Amino acid sequence: MHRVYGYIIPKGTRVLELGCGSGDLLASLEPSYGVGLDFAPSAIAKALQNHPTLHFEIMDVDALSLGSDQFDFIILSDLVNDLRDVQALLELLQPYCHAGTRLVLNFYSHLWQIPLQLAQRFRLATPMLSQNWLTVHDIRNLLTLSGYEFLYDWSEMVFPLAFPGSNLFNRFFAKIIPFRWLALTNFVVGRPAGKMLPAEPTCTVVVAARNEEGHIEELFQRIPELGTKTEIIFVEGNSQDDTYGAIERAIPTHPERNCRLLKQPGKGKGDAVRVGFAVATGDILMILDADMTVLPEDLPRFYNAIASGKGEFINGVRLVYPMENEAMRFFNIIGNKFFASAFTWLLGQPIRDTLCGTKVIWRKDYESLVANRPYFGNFDPFGDFDLLFGAAKLNLKILEVPIRYHSRRYGETNISRWRHGVLLLKMVVFASRRIKFF
Repeated sequence: MHRVYGYIIPKGTRVLELGCGSGDLLASLEPSYGVGLDFAPSAIAKALQNHPTLHFEIMDVDALSLGSDQFDFIILSDLVNDLRDVQALLELLQPYCHAGTRLVLNFYSHLWQIPLQLAQRFRLATPMLSQNWLTVHDIRNLLTLSGYEFLYDWSEMVFPLAFPGSNLFNRFFAKIIPFRWLALTNFVVGRPAGKMLPAEPTCTVVVAARNEEGHIEELFQRIPELGTKTEIIFVEGNSQDDTYGAIERAIPTHPERNCRLLKQPGKGKGDAVRVGFAVATGDILMILDADMTVLPEDLPRFYNAIASGKGEFINGVRLVYPMENEAMRFFNIIGNKFFASAFTWLLGQPIRDTLCGTKVIWRKDYESLVANRPYFGNFDPFGDFDLLFGAAKLNLKILEVPIRYHSRRYGETNISRWRHGVLLLKMVVFASRRIKFF
């Protein structure tokens, strides 16, 4: 259990745990501010003794009262099946949530009700109160009724008893059909819906440009103003044509645009995006490819999706509408569909298009992603998977915006379908180890 919660919740966050017992789980997360509540005085006394740097209170969760505190994560571990009224408690938690709060619940699967009762009868398992035996569907419905949004769920622990290799078996097979149907524990992550976000946030559009001289003037003219201020950062990637010069000449001829030009020190689009995001000042960070295959006029769709709070990481989808001729070759389409299915399974949220160049994230979330980047390492020359994996690790709500994908009118693509396809397969294996089978 500690391993799973340690993956979900980064160190140094504000954490509230309901039904904390002796506080060992809360302490293992090393929060910057940790609060544990339990109705048992003996459990709280032990928690205070063992973890004096954390805050523990004797409190019945049905009468929750914590003043004005708000938390980044709220944990209900093995609690919802014991509650008299789950919906009422979830509603009581709303004042202690901000827009980025994540609610994390784990509870026993209904499938194990009879085996668990038998184990308790023969004293092979700890006796428990009469259980609600809620399903994932029940929790999803209760979250919606209580003003939350369901993000994703997964299962853990197929074999609760220790035997040689059981830890390895539980880590891998509990997430694979048909074994996952036999899992003992369900995990669910949700977020509050309708929380206030910054009014009219500012925006930075990072344009990675390599061998795109013919598109520069058009980009200056067609990138729309978004929010209260739009900053455009061109990152030129050591082009063989005069892309850098074209941008340099265009800046003084467009004084109405808040624009900067950077020279990329490394290689690959991922490196260019990281260079641009590192100096960006907007509340919202956007990527726009300079090849005009995604039109600048589509950017307001992405802006509205994230500024409204409907999503926290916005990903473009090129595979919904018909494409222009030669916009994407046949094997590229097949590859994109395969990797979309693979990453939907890996990340636990629907991903239809992994390599669309237009992606959007809040700058504060990107800064958290950067701080968490050592978990994955610097492995991605495209930049798409660095952002997708990072967003999934941060439990961000991923929302996809369908766009029409257009043919390139100048220059040639920088993607090698076969060489880069092999690299993407390696990323699937890598992500499986770091995200799915952690």
